[in-house]
Amino acid sequence: MFQLEIQLVTLILITALVLLVTGKISVDKTAIGILVLLALTGILTPKEAVAGFANPAVITVGAMFLLSRGLMRTGAVGFITELVLGLSRSNRRYAFVFVLATVGLASAFINNTPVVVLFIPIVMGLSCQCNFSPSSLLIPMSYASILAGTCTLIGTSTNLIVSDLATVYGYPPLGMFELGIVGLPIAIVGIGFLLIFSGRLMPRRLGPVCEINETSEKRYLAELIVPEKSPLIGRSDIISHGESELGLGVIEIFRNGSILDPSRTPVEIHQEDILLVKGSAEALVACLNKEILVPALGEENLNLGPGLKDDLIVELVLPPVSSLLREPLRTTVLKNDPEIQIIAIRSRRTHYSYRKIRNVRLKIGDIILVRCPRHKLTDIRKSMDVIIIEDVHHALIDREKAWTATAIFSGVVLAATFGLADIMVCAVTGVFLMTMTHCMSLKDAYRALEPEVLLLIIATIALGTAMEKTGATPLYAGLFLDLFSGLGPGTILLGMILLASISTHILSNNATAVLLLPIAVSTAVSLGVNPKPFIMGICFGASACFATPIGYQTNLLVYGPGGYRFSDYLKLGLPLNIIVVVMAALLIPLAWPF
Repeated sequence: MFQLEIQLVTLILITALVLLVTGKISVDKTAIGILVLLALTGILTPKEAVAGFANPAVITVGAMFLLSRGLMRTGAVGFITELVLGLSRSNRRYAFVFVLATVGLASAFINNTPVVVLFIPIVMGLSCQCNFSPSSLLIPMSYASILAGTCTLIGTSTNLIVSDLATVYGYPPLGMFELGIVGLPIAIVGIGFLLIFSGRLMPRRLGPVCEINETSEKRYLAELIVPEKSPLIGRSDIISHGESELGLGVIEIFRNGSILDPSRTPVEIHQEDILLVKGSAEALVACLNKEILVPALGEENLNLGPGLKDDLIVELVLPPVSSLLREPLRTTVLKNDPEIQIIAIRSRRTHYSYRKIRNVRLKIGDIILVRCPRHKLTDIRKSMDVIIIEDVHHALIDREKAWTATAIFSGVVLAATFGLADIMVCAVTGVFLMTMTHCMSLKDAYRALEPEVLLLIIATIALGTAMEKTGATPLYAGLFLDLFSGLGPGTILLGMILLASISTHILSNNATAVLLLPIAVSTAVSLGVNPKPFIMGICFGASACFATPIGYQTNLLVYGPGGYRFSDYLKLGLPLNIIVVVMAALLIPLAWPF
């Protein structure tokens, strides 16, 4: 019977992994399914299955999401926008240094997802001012936020979860700045690596749109089809030809639903190709009048004459808190607003034209290309459902409350640092004070909770409990130790950190931490050494997610705006992963001896 329970837990674990990796069903449904199966099979009692809902780590993580939202909503973090814009002085090198440094500083104390959401339009705007490709900075920005998150207890939800689970096994919780002993050197080396190599390894794709303001020379985005007798058919120098002869910048080419990037490799133009171009209204009109290109589906009624002067074509990106996620486009507010015309959607490396987008289900990081009147931008900014990618100077914030929010958050950090109260109590108190002082509304607070993340943590806590209860954890620990038979604890620690890093590219960082922490502790106990280095190793390994876009939300967020390919993450992320894993394995035993 005991063996059967281990087999059932293993089957549930493998099924959950497959569903999370493939995305066949949503993360929250997978999480609920884990809880249901563990209870129905009798592996856990109903009380044990739902114990994660009352877990202090889950409540603390949820509260930190809300505190982060309060800081963003009041502009307590938004002042960084103006600071970066002012200090950069149209200098590319300064812009890179200031963006990575400020993103890192902010991400050390608040959830890095809203920080990256804030900085995407900043980077896009700076790329126009400082004349550099946003693709060279967006991935490094995401990586800097991840690196800095490992420097403090509240820098990432993973650290909070590991700290709380450590107490379950009888070990003290992590201190507020304890991780910084190793995290800070790793972050400094990692960000230095990004500054040196990002310009060489990242693509140089130009941003489709520059910032929206009244004074700049207006250039518009449009999707145009190559007609049957177009002189462009057969050309492979479309970028240079478009700029010199047509006055249009060719950003991307869409062919049979795939996205081709002519800035990377020459592309021979075919009939029925759709070109995403940028140019003045006059250049677009001239091109259409000569029938070199014709309007794409959905743009037949696009007035490229005087009527265009008050209309804008903008790109919108979906953040993690969007209520549009996984919804068919035909049911969304955007589709049903008569003043907003949806032109196309870019999802990862797939392009959906107007004819095909009605049934597309939206995902984090998807880009929606829309045409709307200028006055409509105010309504779009008020929504948390989408972000206007190049909208640098506009943010819906209440600056009068900025100092209040900063004082509340500082109080939470100081109280937790000096042990005046448990970190969960401090965080929940901070949320209460922010809502009472109107730093954020309850509606904002509910939307900022990211229930998918919380449900996944709850489900993996239940799965971890089931692994412990059935004996699966010591079994897995034994199998892991067999791989390192006869080797010292330092080598085994390196293997554990590497395993956590590999797992976090497949799962979420939180799920990796919950599932591997029991194995790490069991491994240390089996070796007869101090488990603290292994606990710390899980913190750093679970956050070392740089080589793919799918393991970390911030990596997904920059995928669309940067026009990246999967391989772009490998170029910069793989060496960075090696740096982090090796440095963690070398420094952790020095800070916390075996």
